[in-house]
Amino acid sequence: MRSLTLHLKVLIGVLVTLGVLITAYQIFIVGIPVTEDETDDLWNIDAKIEFQASPKTPVKVQMFVPPLSQDYVSLNESFVSNNYGVSINRADGNRKVTWSARRASGNQTLYYRLVMTKRYSGEKPKVSGPIFRDSIAVEGPEKIAAEALLAPIRQHSADVETFISETIKRVNNLNDDNVKLLLAGDVSTPNKAKTIELLLSIAHVPMERVHTIRLVADQAQSPELWMRSFNGENWLYFNPETGEQGMPVDRLIWWIGDQPLVNIEGGKKAQVSFNLNNSEINAIRLAKLTDENTDADFLEYSLYGLPLSTQQTFQIMIMIPFGVLVILVLRNLIGLQTLGTFTPVLIALAFRETGLEWGIGLFTVITTLGLSLRSYLEHLKLQMLPRLSVVLTFVVVTIAAISLLSHKLGFESGLSVALFPMVILTMSIERLSITWEERGAAHAMKAAIGTLFAASLAHLLMKVPELVYFVFTFPAVLLILVGFMLAMGRYRGYRLTELFRFKAFLKD
Repeated sequence: MRSLTLHLKVLIGVLVTLGVLITAYQIFIVGIPVTEDETDDLWNIDAKIEFQASPKTPVKVQMFVPPLSQDYVSLNESFVSNNYGVSINRADGNRKVTWSARRASGNQTLYYRLVMTKRYSGEKPKVSGPIFRDSIAVEGPEKIAAEALLAPIRQHSADVETFISETIKRVNNLNDDNVKLLLAGDVSTPNKAKTIELLLSIAHVPMERVHTIRLVADQAQSPELWMRSFNGENWLYFNPETGEQGMPVDRLIWWIGDQPLVNIEGGKKAQVSFNLNNSEINAIRLAKLTDENTDADFLEYSLYGLPLSTQQTFQIMIMIPFGVLVILVLRNLIGLQTLGTFTPVLIALAFRETGLEWGIGLFTVITTLGLSLRSYLEHLKLQMLPRLSVVLTFVVVTIAAISLLSHKLGFESGLSVALFPMVILTMSIERLSITWEERGAAHAMKAAIGTLFAASLAHLLMKVPELVYFVFTFPAVLLILVGFMLAMGRYRGYRLTELFRFKAFLKD
């Protein structure tokens, strides 16, 4: 017994020491911020390329990636593929990654990941660009229409900037017969850009197409087309739909030119999807990361190195031990009665979608109705498995009815009841019913109220943003948590509620 106690103490000491040392190393040596105060944006961009490879044919996939030459700096860039060679080259101000394989067949998936932030300081390099271009050859009615459009454009413009803006506005006037002729029924943004480029070329004004990604988190993205021209000193950016000048601050230039984003040899049906997420990181730490002499291994070997969708899942999962800790303290130290240990935690997870008030109400209604059905089924003398099947089906029907009713009444929060764990509700109803029969209605109600109280506390703790950030950034804290749980596992003293129950003995 003594050796077992010593073993447990050593294990607890090792876990707590490891957790403290790893966390202290991340905070004081690596320099990761403890809180999200005084932070800057850190953007994570995932580009997913899917295509079908032709069997027994070499595969070569080329995709433009951001040049990151002026406003943004890369902290980490990775290319995820299976049995593909990877190379990067630069051409005409663009960067292009090439994946290549000798043999591939079937559906293929490639990933490009970029972790970046805005540049801090430093003078921007001098830029240069063409200030003259040859005219695009055009004949017949198209030439007449182009000249008819250029005449008022010249009259209403004073310099290159106003000339381009006026051209874009004219091309977007779809009621003009000359515009209709040049567009030939295709009013898509790329075709408008082509027409704008034609008109500007006749006036010898150079124009380039700029493909951008909008920096908005958690939204499906596709490249957005802009146009730019060099006025002798700076690049002027224009929206081809509105003529608005100036690139918004939330745009990242992905590539420049007329070529498509992806070019594939030895495959077909290439599709690219973008997933963006932004987190915040301490400004001092970010300045260190952007320094050329500092590597970004912290991002590579932490939970921030996971795919974005997985990160969001882990931010929920990594807080579950804290919910379990709440239940452990309430049961072992305070003596609160609940329906098992993990049932309140699972209910707390469901509260993330429904909200606390709606969640408590929905749990109460569904459980009450389920208990009534369970009481009725008891008279039919059914076996446990058929009885549970009937209760589960009833729970599903009740959830559907509540969702439909709440939608009709305009309470959209009620729709999230469908996310309640149906099996957990079914087992909760079964447990409450058995407790009711064996120990009475008062004990069953105490267990039900205790479960809701514990689930509510766990939900509130698991939602604290500062705690979520800290645990996600410093997961070694969970080692300290395990040490505390092991220590509580050997507690044999009185619970808080028992001190009140046995108060009379203390007086004697």
